[in-house]
Amino acid sequence: MSLSARLRSFARSLVHRSTLESEMQFEVRFHVESRAADLEATGLTPSQALRQAKMEFGPVATHTDGMRRALGLRWVDELRGDIVYAARMLRRSPGFVLVAVGSLALGIGANTVIFSLTKSVLLDRLAVARPQELRLFSYITSRSGNSPIHSRWGSNDATDDGGIISPNFSYPIYQLLRDQNHANPVVEELFAFKDLGEYSRLTATVDGHSDVVTGQLVSGNLYEQLDVHAQLGRTIQPSDDATPGAGAVAMISDALWSRMFGRSANVIGKVIELNLIPVTVIGVNPPSFTGAASVQHSPDVFFPLSMQPILIPWDRGSLLANKGLWWVDIMARTKPGVSDAQAKAALNVWLQQDIRATMKVAKDDVMPTLAFPDGSQGEADVRSTYAKPVYVLTALSGLVLLLACINLANLLLARSASRQRELAVRMAMGATRLRIMRQVLTESLLLSSLGGVAGFAIGYAGRDIIPHLLSASWQPNHFSSRFDARIFAFSAAISILTAVLFGFAPAWQATRIEVNTSLKKSSNSATRRREGFAGRGLVAFQISLSMLLVVGAGLFTRTLSNLSHTPLGFDPSNILLFSIQAPQSRYPAPKDIALHAEIESRIAAIPGVRSVTLTEEPLVAGAISDTSFNPVGQKPSGQKSVSVDVNQVGRDFFNTYRIPIRLGRSFLSSDTATSFPVAIVNEALVKRIYESEDPVGKTFKSDDRTYQIIGVSTDAKYDSLRNEVQPTFYRLYNQSKDDSVLNYAVKTSAPIADILPRLRETLRGIDKDLPLRDIRTQQEQIDATFMQERLFATLTGSFGVLALTLACIGIYGIMAYSVARRTNEIGVRMALGARAGMVLRMILRESVWMAAVGIALGVAGAFGLTRFVTTMLYGLKAMDSETMIGAGVVLFVVAIAAGYGPARRASRIDPIVALRHE
Repeated sequence: MSLSARLRSFARSLVHRSTLESEMQFEVRFHVESRAADLEATGLTPSQALRQAKMEFGPVATHTDGMRRALGLRWVDELRGDIVYAARMLRRSPGFVLVAVGSLALGIGANTVIFSLTKSVLLDRLAVARPQELRLFSYITSRSGNSPIHSRWGSNDATDDGGIISPNFSYPIYQLLRDQNHANPVVEELFAFKDLGEYSRLTATVDGHSDVVTGQLVSGNLYEQLDVHAQLGRTIQPSDDATPGAGAVAMISDALWSRMFGRSANVIGKVIELNLIPVTVIGVNPPSFTGAASVQHSPDVFFPLSMQPILIPWDRGSLLANKGLWWVDIMARTKPGVSDAQAKAALNVWLQQDIRATMKVAKDDVMPTLAFPDGSQGEADVRSTYAKPVYVLTALSGLVLLLACINLANLLLARSASRQRELAVRMAMGATRLRIMRQVLTESLLLSSLGGVAGFAIGYAGRDIIPHLLSASWQPNHFSSRFDARIFAFSAAISILTAVLFGFAPAWQATRIEVNTSLKKSSNSATRRREGFAGRGLVAFQISLSMLLVVGAGLFTRTLSNLSHTPLGFDPSNILLFSIQAPQSRYPAPKDIALHAEIESRIAAIPGVRSVTLTEEPLVAGAISDTSFNPVGQKPSGQKSVSVDVNQVGRDFFNTYRIPIRLGRSFLSSDTATSFPVAIVNEALVKRIYESEDPVGKTFKSDDRTYQIIGVSTDAKYDSLRNEVQPTFYRLYNQSKDDSVLNYAVKTSAPIADILPRLRETLRGIDKDLPLRDIRTQQEQIDATFMQERLFATLTGSFGVLALTLACIGIYGIMAYSVARRTNEIGVRMALGARAGMVLRMILRESVWMAAVGIALGVAGAFGLTRFVTTMLYGLKAMDSETMIGAGVVLFVVAIAAGYGPARRASRIDPIVALRHE
């Protein structure tokens, strides 16, 4: 018989059994109620009549029970009885249930929140058909050897052997690979895309209103190959991407459709302006589609690659024709019957040929090799950045849940010990050990179910905590907080797992009781003094886990504090930052420089503005530009040139940021676009290149231009708070050739809320199509660079507090149980002359020993685990002695405080009452 036939037969048997059961129950109930009505007519009360009828039909009910056993449905009654009995027993102990469910809810809720981050970073896939078939083209080059690839627009990662892996290719390379695959297919059709990112956003003008949007360039076949369909209108077609500028069309995201168009169906066919270029909206993407580059967030606008020369012009011509700049990303689906190894081998040969056909390759150049990684998560930049933090947070949240389980196991052990007489009576009446074990596990499962429901609710309520901690107000959120079936399944799974973890030991203990002994002796006899060793061992283990969590909280909190108090080298107070992008179609060079000069002068005249300057990159923004530095007449450190950081700034940059000039002078109004290019270098550059010499007045070359050094500034943090200040020189933006996007730094004496409307009004007076972008303060910009550290400090701090709370509950519970069990013993001691202080010290001594053992185990565990977070710390070592000592003292104090209540209660026991206590 086939599997499907067996399943159908089993289903029919279940239906048949259920029908028989329903018919028998109905028949018995009908006869009982009929007989009760007849008896009631004889003068009996309704309750008496019903009781008499049930007695008369007892054999029928017994027969029904036998039938239910024959039908295999008796287990349903037993399960229902177990659940009802468990609920009745738990209802008698509301305090215990509240502590148990609350502890579980916090542990499961914390794990649910962390799992939502884990799912977003590690598990989520592109919302397209069959994402597991996607492969992202990448190439690997060696750091040590020369490479023919000298210019790249995009990100790269380090390989395990010290090389560089990058997903960026030149557009001519993409065309050649696509044509070669057409002739000899080893994968499905290649398609290309380029996410413009945060630094190449677009200005969208809709009905006279301008806003900043993110964009993604896509090849005409991308939607077809990803099998994505528009929820409104149509998708981009190959004909839209045929020739440069032919397809002035765009797809918009569901979020942008809501934000700028109110979800109106009239958006299809509407002409909007992107960077002042008219573009027709042809469709709206599905809400779940995020493009091919990222899983976490979607660009606002998608348009054909052929629109690049028009929408995003480059000063060196079209990127589509440039053979030297590697910038576009390539994907393809695997082809049935062709393994990844076969496809990679063929594509690698083609890549080598195409590089030699499109670029100049020197004899000593090391050719890159093709990589063929999984593309189901797009470029997976977020995964590479946050994978390790996610693993650490998952481990910490797992420890919290384990703490909650140990805590409940301890409480249930004490509870089962106090129920030994009850369990012994049940076993004496015929209950098997398996039946007792099942009953205790049912109570555990009921507790875990209640805790799971409450934990899922906590997780859902806190789903936005992590995205909020990892996002800035002026940047799109890179993490989704979507709850789906996987998160629900995760919460259900860990709820069942916790029931097993904290319920098995009490259930096993319940089956090991001796019936005769338990029925004979008192539950609080002094002879049972040593039966709590298992509970004390669990508490010691719980304290050791708490030690790990408190140490982690201390390390990450101190890391955040160290970063917050790192000397900056400049004054960030009262500085407002924003950026302005000048569309090159309206402001080609040098008009863009003139535009920024006019904006700068207009802003400086606004009341409440102390000073204003421009900067290519804001200070401590995580972005940095580097260039060559060649002192004229000198070889620095025996090399032909060195690489240093560079920033293009305005004339009042050093005044606005309060960066002192140590030698020479700052920029002056006489330093114009037509005067000799000048630069100011920082002290780090002087130390590295000029050593003890005075560099003022000397010249150097950079980017084929010669600059004269006019001053030396103090060192200021530029790219990151973690990094040491690098050799840097500053040059004037008005002496550069092209700068369409610059950041403004405005030092104010008035509140920011008063300045912003004036800034917008001033900018509208110059050009209504230039919106302010990325409005934030300099301090907010600094805080954004350690969002990850703030996340860890916040979460580990919360985990640490939760661990201390659970440890406190565990110690209090075991000590209260110990005191209750030793009531007779304490009474005997006090009757023989023991003083209250002696009893207090005797009970507290147990708390001290449990704390000492737990802290020692925790320190040993910290030696092995904290080394994994060394790279995430700042200004600390993983085994920081101050943090270890502080965590130990905190846990020791908590242990004493938790044990003091039961110890004090024990010291006040009346000997007469204690000796009579059973």
